[in-house]
Parts: sequence; structure tokens; C-alpha cells
Amino acid sequence: MLNGEKCIERPLRWGMIGGGRTGQVGYKHRTAALRDNTAYQLVCGAFDLDAERGKAFGKNLSVDEDRLYADYLTLIAEESQRADGVEVVSIATPNFTHFDITKACLEAGIHVICEKPLFFTVAECDVIAKLASDKGLIVGVTYGFTGHPLVHQMAAMVKRGLLGDIRIVDMQYTHGFNSDDDRHAGEAMKWRTNPATAGPTFVLGDIGTHLYYLSEVVLPELTIDKLLCDRKAFIPSRAPLEDHATVLMHYNNGARGRLWVSSVNAGNMGSQRYRFVGSKASIEWSDTHPDQLIYEVQGQPNQILHHGMPYLEDEALAVDRMGALHTEGLGDSWANIYLWIAQAIDAKQRGDEGFLNSHHYPGIEAGTDGVRWLENCVRSADNGSAWVNFE
Repeated sequence: MLNGEKCIERPLRWGMIGGGRTGQVGYKHRTAALRDNTAYQLVCGAFDLDAERGKAFGKNLSVDEDRLYADYLTLIAEESQRADGVEVVSIATPNFTHFDITKACLEAGIHVICEKPLFFTVAECDVIAKLASDKGLIVGVTYGFTGHPLVHQMAAMVKRGLLGDIRIVDMQYTHGFNSDDDRHAGEAMKWRTNPATAGPTFVLGDIGTHLYYLSEVVLPELTIDKLLCDRKAFIPSRAPLEDHATVLMHYNNGARGRLWVSSVNAGNMGSQRYRFVGSKASIEWSDTHPDQLIYEVQGQPNQILHHGMPYLEDEALAVDRMGALHTEGLGDSWANIYLWIAQAIDAKQRGDEGFLNSHHYPGIEAGTDGVRWLENCVRSADNGSAWVNFE
């Protein structure tokens, strides 16, 4: 069980690019990074395109005024000159900025934690992967839902063979908050539905990649042979991007998968659901009840497993924070992701490749896999929702 004790020798000097007062995700990053007060220390930021608003916001976070910068290039230039300069930055900016900011940070010797989808193309991911490798730096990706303890309980159960041979993968992440048109949409919504700023997808990239990565964590031996993607913009102004999509997948072991993402599921407050079906048993988990895992063995009464209980696998108990009496939430999950990335950065700085080879965290490979999945989805949808071989 995690209890806030330090897992690395000292907190990493950490900064933020984006994630300011008007951002949707900045607080999630800060909550995650600073949850334990032993892995990160917020020392600088370029929080906002509006420099004065960003500076005022940073001062309210108790960041020294002389380390509040007007833009990311100034942050990199100034921090690189300091003996106590920033070691890692989180990028919480619109998709189209990710590549340039990540590249500039790595070239300056700064580790990166970036929002998803990571970049627009696999080719861009490959450029960054090589640069990070050459520089000896870590690129982490905030797939924040996979820090939930029961996600790792599912992975451990699959690994132990408790489900048997995996046959069916069924996933959804939907909400109804974009059911109306965009006449009164905020800036965050406007950039997400503009191909120039969002990239080639809307909901597939914005929320679908969470589903895809979580399935990789639970089912690491399964790979996709081919897929079919059907996507639609129910609000016409969002075309050619989609606000609703269904993806069918054929896996290398013969399993079949279905993934549904939508932001026009009217009335739905936002939920993820995962069901993994094997030849012996099935498991089901939802982020609306993250403390419960449904375990159904053929021919036996259904079971509900609770987080934090001693009957769970070690992999689940090791990342539990609250204990069985108290519900683990999204902040705890994000905190685990940030902690795992901090441990990776610490190991990289110490040259401990042995630790890195066995350590789980969402890194550049996970970000690249997500972009590759998106490229295949778009290729299928744009060819009349045809089956395509996964490339």
C-alpha cells in the first residue's frame, strides 16, 4: 500500500506548460504530482497564452514570480541557465503544440510528461522516441485512469489464467456534454473539433485512447490484427472530425473486440466500462464504481471484489492508497501515474536500466501505440468503414 513515503531520494524540480486558470486538466496534473509531496516540487511555469493571467495564476500557486514565464521557449531558456533549473515539465496544452514543445524540452535536457494523444502521427512519435533515447530522457504520457488499483487486479487475474483464453473485449467511454451544437462552445471545445489544432480525430483521440491503453495494460499479450472504424459527427460543424465512433477489432489470438466512444450520449454524465471475457470467466470494471470489480466464473455465483482487501493480487494492493474502507478516486489514479513516471525519471538519472526494464509506466511507447491506433481508425473510417490490417 502507498502511504506517501518517498519512493525516490528527493522531489524532482517540476514545471508546467499550460494548465492554467482556464484549462480543463491542469488541476488534475497538479493534484497528481503533488499528492505525496515527495516526488515533485512545482518550481516554475508558463501557464497561459495570456502572460499576465498566467503570472497571476502562478503566484496564487506560490511559485516564485521570477520563475513565471510568458511562454515555453522563455521557460526553457531561463531554466536551462539555473543551477536549480527545472528537471521535468508537464505539457497540458492543445494537441497541435505537443510535438514542438516536447522536442524543445528534450533538446534542452528536460524530461517531459505530456497529455494525450501524444502527437498527430507515428512519424512524429518516432522522432521524439529517438531524441529521448539519444538524450537519455523520459517521456511520460498521462493515461491517468490506469493508476486505479483494480485495473492492475484485472491484469494480474488475466496473467494468472483465471479467465482462461481471452475471447471478447468490450469497452466504452461516453458522455453527453457535447450533445448540443457549438454556437456557445468554449475555447477548449473549439480547438478539440478543429483538425488544425486537434489532429485527425476528436473523441477517438480525446477519450478513445484511454480505452485502448487500458486494454493494453490488462491484456499485454493481445495485439490487433485488423480493425473497422465507423465514425460520425452528429453535430455537422464538427466534421470531418467525429463526436461518436465505434471500432471493431480482431486480435492475434482470435478474440473479438468492440469499442464505443461518444460525447453525444445525451444524459450520460461520463462513464467508462470495460468487460473482458475469457473461456472460464469474465471481469467487468467501471470508473463510476472504481472500488468494485465484478468477477463472474462460469457455473458459480457472481463475486464483487473490493479494492484494498487482502484477497486481491499483490499488484493491486501495491498501488492502493486509501484502504478498503474508502473509495479510491481519479486523483489517486493520476497520482500513481505521476509517481511511476517520477520513479522512471529518477532511475534514468541514476543510470538504473535494470529498474527501467521492469518498471511499469505509460511512456513514449504507450503514446506511440495510441497514435498508431488512431491512424488505423482514421484510415478505416475514411475508406468507408472498411476493415484494414493494423499497421
